[in-house]
Amino acid sequence: MTITKKSRDTRLESPFLAALLVCCASVVASAGLATAQPYPFRPIRVIVPYPPGGPNEVITRTIGEHITKALGQPIVVDNRPGAASIVGTELAARAAPDGYTLLMGTFAFAVTPSFHEKLPYDPLRDFAAVAMVASGLLALVVHPDLPVRSVKELIALARAKPGELNYGSSGGGSASNLGAVLFQSLTGVRMTGISYKGAAPSLSAVVGGEIQLTFNSILPAIPHIRSGRLRVLGVSSLQRAAVLPDVPTIAEAGVPGYELNSWYGVLTPARTPKPIVTKLNDVITTAVRAADTRERFGAVGLEPATMTPAELASYIAAEIEKWSKVVRQSGVRHD
Repeated sequence: MTITKKSRDTRLESPFLAALLVCCASVVASAGLATAQPYPFRPIRVIVPYPPGGPNEVITRTIGEHITKALGQPIVVDNRPGAASIVGTELAARAAPDGYTLLMGTFAFAVTPSFHEKLPYDPLRDFAAVAMVASGLLALVVHPDLPVRSVKELIALARAKPGELNYGSSGGGSASNLGAVLFQSLTGVRMTGISYKGAAPSLSAVVGGEIQLTFNSILPAIPHIRSGRLRVLGVSSLQRAAVLPDVPTIAEAGVPGYELNSWYGVLTPARTPKPIVTKLNDVITTAVRAADTRERFGAVGLEPATMTPAELASYIAAEIEKWSKVVRQSGVRHD
């Protein structure tokens, strides 16, 4: 009876099994076709962990236009601000590693780990470096009434009057704040930091004589430098700025090893296939070298910059280590 019953059930179920097998085969075949499609075959999302506007907007949209032309797929800019860039960065870290989610990483990507012991992501383990895009720099500017005309003279004055010189910044952990912290760390001088609600108010405070100096983005400072309302002593990069070729770098002006590069680079979730990373690097590097890119970046005070994925990965690791040491030694806190 048992054998007969099994035989009868098999006959009754065979049409269903046959249909199920056909359906499964169809699904597998469709998946195979989808997998075989060359990358990319749908839109690519770029997460920007900041509000719309500013250099991030210019960079992402300029590069995005070139990527769209080269790869034939639209770029969707997804602004996800919050928690000093942590919200958007975590979202990118949790995305599928398929090349369809990118992150516009910035200087903050390397600095944030120094201020947060428990991030919801690991900046090195959870991301793959794709391409460097741009670099910015800061200008060390002082009020013209301050009796200094060089970095060395500023150091001498600060040593003679410890804690009496006030510098403005956008708050603890900002590039302007860390520019001053690094300066003090390398020179041994002591100055007093005054926090403002952004770089623009801190720059205005120097122009108005409320404070003596600031480390500020170069572009907004240039009109004040040219009008004589500010005196520039140096720039934060290792190379002189194209817009101020006669101004020395802070390193060459008396502080060896000084460098603060406000960089921008593209990252993607870890385990993204290497061929996809390589393809994106090729396309982005070509975009960065285009004439219109240089023009647009220059308008917001940025220089185009390129690196291979391996170079960018090493650079980010070195930046994380560097700023971790600076923050730990200085005791600076994130606002």
